[in-house]
Formats: sequence, structure tokens, C-alpha cells
Amino acid sequence: MNITMNTNGKSENYFPIFDGLGVADAEERLRKIVNRTPLTLNRNLSAKYHCNIFLKREDLQVVRSYKLRGAYNMLSTLPPEKLRQGVVCASAGNHAQGFAYSCKKLGCHGVVFMPVITPKQKVKQTKMFGENFVEVQLVGDSFDDCLEAALKFTKENNMTFIPPYDNYKIIEGQATVGLEILEDLTHVDYLFLPVGGGGLASGVGSYFKTFSPSTKIIGVEPEGAPSMSEAFKEGHPVTLHDIEHFVDGASVSRAGDITYSVCKDVLNEMHLVAEGKVCTTILQLYNEDAIVVEPAGALSISALDDYAKEIKGKNVVCIISGGNNDIDRMQEIKERSLQYEGLKHYFLIRFAQRPGALKEFVNEVLGPNDDITRFEYIQKNNKEAGPALVGIELGDKKDYDHLKRNLDFYKINYTELKKDDNAFGYLV
Repeated sequence: MNITMNTNGKSENYFPIFDGLGVADAEERLRKIVNRTPLTLNRNLSAKYHCNIFLKREDLQVVRSYKLRGAYNMLSTLPPEKLRQGVVCASAGNHAQGFAYSCKKLGCHGVVFMPVITPKQKVKQTKMFGENFVEVQLVGDSFDDCLEAALKFTKENNMTFIPPYDNYKIIEGQATVGLEILEDLTHVDYLFLPVGGGGLASGVGSYFKTFSPSTKIIGVEPEGAPSMSEAFKEGHPVTLHDIEHFVDGASVSRAGDITYSVCKDVLNEMHLVAEGKVCTTILQLYNEDAIVVEPAGALSISALDDYAKEIKGKNVVCIISGGNNDIDRMQEIKERSLQYEGLKHYFLIRFAQRPGALKEFVNEVLGPNDDITRFEYIQKNNKEAGPALVGIELGDKKDYDHLKRNLDFYKINYTELKKDDNAFGYLV
């Protein structure tokens, strides 16, 4: 799905850094703090799409994401008395880690609010980057609860709140990613970048529209959290009340007011990709290039299949925004990828209550490359088992039709579970 914007005119709220001075100043402030991440030609992707694919490796940043740039830029420009009074942020991910590292470097006290459900690994990472300069408070069952508590705490203690994206100094810091890209590669035909709240897209998009106006800029969002795409359609930011949180670094319920006003002028298109496609990209990058990316970091590359004809023969840059991927998530990532690729299917099967029924199913119904990866009876009552939940992994997605024909031919009593069914959510 693409949403195309008219970028011929500039709105009254157009981001005021187009002479580049603001970004140059930010780059100077960040020079000794952030890594100048490499822009590398990826030969596997370039061969696949018959063009030059360059990856901007923000996964190799100090805190493994670009978020450090905006957080440090804003913090370092606060008046000294504001720093002495302390700073606050609300985040369960990369912004918290960039904020914590910035507090340590500037020697100021920071308080990080995280939801109670935040994985321990992320809490540990935040404390590691901030050391004794930050404290973490776990509050609320959702990010909205956490944010509300953080803003209340900030006001009560006369501190300064550091937002994750909707602030000009945050955007200015993220724009240094664009500055580095154009210093390393002067001609860029296409730029693909992930969009969550819009801070990276606003900053980098603004810089490119000034210094590389011919570049086509495509913002990429997950299908389950299309906050910027919906804002583009409605003409203003809207709050989404039911979003998919899997691509956590880019799953926000509402795009920023400032970032939307910039993105609508500097992005040529918004494009949505399925979460399953993101998972496939994560696995391919790891297996083929030994690159570890988080779901949001894979968004830009995940969109390339949909632009294969358009980008042929072009110079294309994809921003890998981060690499904070918890190893505990890899099984879920593989599962989502298999389902998206049509290789994994789930059925409720009521086996005939006779000897040999299961053996017949394995020998006759399943193909030679099919494998049962999950099998469990669903308890019907204390005396009798109900249907069996059976997960089947295919050797090739083309084998699905053959499997369905066999199920019908051998008169197997089955119900296929589809991802959008309530039963799928309960049982799988």
C-alpha cells in the first residue's frame, strides 16, 4: 500500500533547518559522542534487485540505534540550570538507552519511566548505558500509562521532559544521519527509511529535500501500526486505538504533530509492509550477511520487493535504524516468517478413534517434505480429549494445495486456523 504526497509546496510549519546550519551544528555537538556509522554497499541485495543497495548501519551506533543522536542533541542544548534540575523520558526501548547514555556523558540526573511489562533485558541495557546517572521507574501496564506518569513526575519536580520524536532538537539530531549519507554518497536516487513517530523521517527527509531534492524518499511503516500513513490520509495526526506492537521501534498509536507537518512535505510516499515480511527480512540479513537487526531496523529493506522494477539500475539507500533485537524473540520471528511465507499452517484435527489413525495421517496425508512441528490434544473434559492442534511446516508453499487435497481425500475431520480468527489467537 502506497500513499503518495505532493511535495511541490512547503507548508507554514516547514522544518526551519533548510540552510543546513542547524544540522551542521548538531553534527559538531555529536561528533565525539556518536559513531559515524558506515554506509556500505550490500552485494547480496544489489545483485537481487539489479541496482546499488547501500545500507546506513545505525545498528552499529554506540547504543545500537540512531536514537542517541536526537536525545544528546536536545540534552546538550538545554541551559545549564535545566540540566542541574534533571531530565525525564518515557520509553521502553531505544530512546531510553540513548537518553541514558546522554545523561552519563553530560553528567546530569535522568529518570526513565518504563511500563511494568518492559522486558528485563531492556531495563538492564538502559541502566548499563546510564550507570549511576539514571534511575528507572517501572510504572503502568502500557506506554500511555507510563507516559502519563512521566509527565506528571516532570511537572511536580520541575524537571525537563525529553520526548522521543516530536521536538525540533530531537529531529535536528536525527537529521545528522542524512548529512553523513550525503557526505559518503553524493548521488542517491531512492531513500527508504523507517517511520514510527516520525523523528528520523522528518530530520533525514528535510535534509535530503534541501541537498538532494531529486531523491525519492519513501517512509516505511508496519501494517499493524500505520500511524503516519493514516495521518497522511486524514490530513492530520490521528490516534489509533488498536495497533500491533511487534515492530516495537516503529509502533506508535499517533504520529507527532511536528513530525507530521514535516513528513507530509518531505516524504514522497508512505509504504506499509507486513510484520511477517519484516521477520523474513530479519532472518535473511542474519543468515546471508550476519547482520543483526531489530524489527524496525528491517523495515526499509522489507519494502524493496515492492519497488523492484522501479529501483532497477539506481542508487538506493536503506537506513537500518537499530539492532537491539532480543535473542528470546527469535523463535517468534521465525514463526511469523514461516506463516507469512506460506510454509506454516495450523489445523484442529478430530482423529478417528481407532488404531492406526495417526499413523495413516503421517504416512498418507502428509507429503514427503512436510513436518509436524506441533501436536497437542485439546482437553474436552476429564475423560475425553478433544481435537488435536496440529502445526505443519511445508517444504515448499506449493505443497499446501496437495496437503489440502489429501485432507479431503482421506476424509480427515479438520478445521484450518487462520491468523485473523479468534481461535488462532487463543490456541496458537
